[in-house]
Amino acid sequence: MSVDNYKICKKLVLDTTYPGIEFNSHGVCNFVDYFNKTVRPNWKNNQQGKKELSSIVKKIKTEGKNKEFDCILGLSGGADSSFMLHVMVKEFNLRPLVFHVDGGWNSELAVNNIEKLIKGLNLDLYTEVINWKEMQDFQLSMFKSGVPHLDIPQDLAFIGVLYKFAKKYNIKYILNGGNISTECVPRPLDLIYYGTDMLHIRDILSKFGSVKMESYPFTSIFYHKLYLRYLRGIKVIKPLNFINYRKQNAMKQLESLYKWHPYPQKHFESRFTKFFEGYWLPKRFGFDMRRVDLSSLILTGQMSREEAISILSQPSYCKESIKLDIKFIADKLGISEEQMTEFENMPIKFYKDYRNLKSLLTFGEKIFSFFAKTQRGGAF
Repeated sequence: MSVDNYKICKKLVLDTTYPGIEFNSHGVCNFVDYFNKTVRPNWKNNQQGKKELSSIVKKIKTEGKNKEFDCILGLSGGADSSFMLHVMVKEFNLRPLVFHVDGGWNSELAVNNIEKLIKGLNLDLYTEVINWKEMQDFQLSMFKSGVPHLDIPQDLAFIGVLYKFAKKYNIKYILNGGNISTECVPRPLDLIYYGTDMLHIRDILSKFGSVKMESYPFTSIFYHKLYLRYLRGIKVIKPLNFINYRKQNAMKQLESLYKWHPYPQKHFESRFTKFFEGYWLPKRFGFDMRRVDLSSLILTGQMSREEAISILSQPSYCKESIKLDIKFIADKLGISEEQMTEFENMPIKFYKDYRNLKSLLTFGEKIFSFFAKTQRGGAF
């Protein structure tokens, strides 16, 4: 991209590295208007919202009476899921089945944070360990395909295990940590493609995979968006959208109560996601995911644009640790560092270079957005 064509939003820190971004005559990007017209009306971070959440909780308790669990919640160790668990157990007295998916990439900090929270709340943790040979091959297939969305194997495993447990224990309510406060700007679809487009995934695996995926918890978007929700009556609740969730305050509370420790960046509880968002996307695709996360915080009044620009002036990855982490990722995947360099320099591909259901999924997304008032990416 030439310097002459470069633009950055006058109110946020999103710029022309975000695929498809638009600017008005005042130099303000389309996501400001989108937030004010579409997102803000769904944000109930006030006393009325808390009353609404209390009403939802009452229904969850009633329907979960005499059951071992009244809801289910996935815990990654990150700030959003950790604070949601704290609030729903301590303030609302729910009895969640708390599960964690070990896809082989947990950071030591994430493991410690999860242990501290579970112990502090006197809960049990259900952990699903993904078959590493399958995860490894899936992850390598994504590298070999040349596409940007390398995090699909982790994300899809989480979703698949979530619905597996919900079905197994006949749980009708899923508590989801997605929230407007920190995620109101959607991630660019060209770079973070639909993780449950099974036509797309199977095409990539058929071309680059070498291991038979016998136990990996695949799930189709049609299964969990249509069948489970509308035929099985499973409901997804996002509690953080009903309270005044401010990330810095939440993290301080978690630190004080559980000795929970924050991460350098959102989603860095996974070592692979740290490498993917902190190094791979900026290096290979020229996109810094911090622009999305920081812009969300600006829109929700948790950070000034000047603060965000100051953060962006610093590299997202500590130079001293880049080589160590590249070696760790390569060793874990069973390849050489030279092979990783080859992946980094291979021709760039996108979802459209493989079979996909993008048109159908985009249409379905519009339908869901209209009737269910949802947003791709899970903020609401």
